[in-house]
Amino acid sequence: MIERFLERTAFSSYEDFKKNYRLKIPGGFNFGYDVIDEWARISPDKPALLWCDDEGNEKRFTFADVKRWSDKAANMFKSRGIGKGDMVMLMLKQRPEAWFSMIGLHKLGAVVIPATFQLTAKDIVYRCNAADISAICAVDEPPVVEQVNAARGKCRTLQWVAALGDNIPEGWRSMRGDLEGASDAWRRPVGPDGAANRDAMLIYFSSGTTGMPKMILHDFDYPLGHITTAKYWQRVRDGGRHLTIADSGWAKFGWGKIYGQWICGAELVAYDDKKFNPLTLLKTMERIKLTTFCAPPTVYRFLIQEDLGKYDLSTIEHSETAGEPLNPEVYDRFLKATGLPICEGFGQSESSVLLANYEWFPVKPGSMGKPSPLYDIDIVDEEGVSCEDGIVGTIVVRNTDKAHPTGLFREYYRDQAAMEEIWRDGVYSTGDTAWRDGDGYYWFVGRNDDLIKCSGYRIGPFEVESALLTHASVLECAVTAVPDPVRGQVVKATVVLARGFVASEELKKDIQDHVKRVTAPYKYPRVVEFADELPKTTSGKIRRNEIRARDARP
Repeated sequence: MIERFLERTAFSSYEDFKKNYRLKIPGGFNFGYDVIDEWARISPDKPALLWCDDEGNEKRFTFADVKRWSDKAANMFKSRGIGKGDMVMLMLKQRPEAWFSMIGLHKLGAVVIPATFQLTAKDIVYRCNAADISAICAVDEPPVVEQVNAARGKCRTLQWVAALGDNIPEGWRSMRGDLEGASDAWRRPVGPDGAANRDAMLIYFSSGTTGMPKMILHDFDYPLGHITTAKYWQRVRDGGRHLTIADSGWAKFGWGKIYGQWICGAELVAYDDKKFNPLTLLKTMERIKLTTFCAPPTVYRFLIQEDLGKYDLSTIEHSETAGEPLNPEVYDRFLKATGLPICEGFGQSESSVLLANYEWFPVKPGSMGKPSPLYDIDIVDEEGVSCEDGIVGTIVVRNTDKAHPTGLFREYYRDQAAMEEIWRDGVYSTGDTAWRDGDGYYWFVGRNDDLIKCSGYRIGPFEVESALLTHASVLECAVTAVPDPVRGQVVKATVVLARGFVASEELKKDIQDHVKRVTAPYKYPRVVEFADELPKTTSGKIRRNEIRARDARP
């Protein structure tokens, strides 16, 4: 399958990969037809999806099953008035119907808007009215239903809602009933009814770490950008079994749970847990015998607190992380316990993987690796001038005016001001800062608005957090700035303690002294605050701006 979309699939070195990687993009490419239906044609019994939950239940689907159910989904949506270009929001957690619905909407040429089940009524109203959403499909769980019901009257274009489950609320359609009753006879639309490569396929709402969420629009070529994500960074393989920890409402779902992995022929795992528990996850990983595994650093931080030697993870060939920087301490402890190096990747909801640790060079713990061949990556100063090695600057993608990189978003939908702010003269600015070492590895520093300016020093939160995590008491932490009349700003650490530790002034002093010993003393947190948990976005990223806003209140 993958050979259909690449001029070459094997490369002798990173340099060969970077120079000679070439995509072959068919006209009118549509993931639903050209990947899912093609697998169903050539290998109908090939395993595609393993659904499991934290109680040990399992369901298995072949590519023939996925084709059939996505065809039924296309007919279901069409019968309810959804057509090419219409916006549909899905809040389906990790039910199999999340996959069927996405692919069915792709086949129809409609626009999928993934959303987390954690949205409030205010969030739902904002999304519906910003994108002119026509329909919402959501799980039938009471908290989700309550928020959608509270929002419905304020959503100007919303025509109908459907619940997935056995408890269908009044005024809602039964999604499962409609799917089961829909025909599985579906033909690919042609001519103006068919989707073109540049048509809108998918809109992610940004995490909203700064300001209101933006609408990140991807076209129908976007899935092909994730071949580098899946095959060359995550190293999934045909017939392997892959698990990425991500809800279907996150952009990480597109990175790790549908597009590149199915192009490569891997079997995906839908881990539908009710509440995250590291012990349950480890038992599940052992039982289902994974081939490859990807999770955010937060998950690895919890896993290394357990006795990993009790679990047989020997089937896992490769492990990866993205979403937040990986602290070297977490890398070292996981490697020691499992023998698996965690290969970090970096990207955004706006892109496929931009930087990653690939197979042709050794991992440097804490580094994001090297640029993807799809992107012309650089680090620039405030004037847009390329930085020398070792100098911190902003990560940018150059030359997008010469050839738009496959995998990079098309626009911030209906937000020209945001586009002009980050995309000028063919240069897309990620807003993230990093530095590059003499070997070409990139090292994350922080978001531009996360940098701390203390007594003339520029301090990145990640380097301080990495030092903090080498202290035995620190399970999680977030480093932010607080105003200081003398220094301008000082470093503050908000710390979640590991099991067995109790907050005290003595522990606070010990943590501060520890940071002074393991990194430059001027970076130590002059303010330490203990917390039960850290504020996070629905995709698991730490909301440092929320901590800053809370500290700024009188």
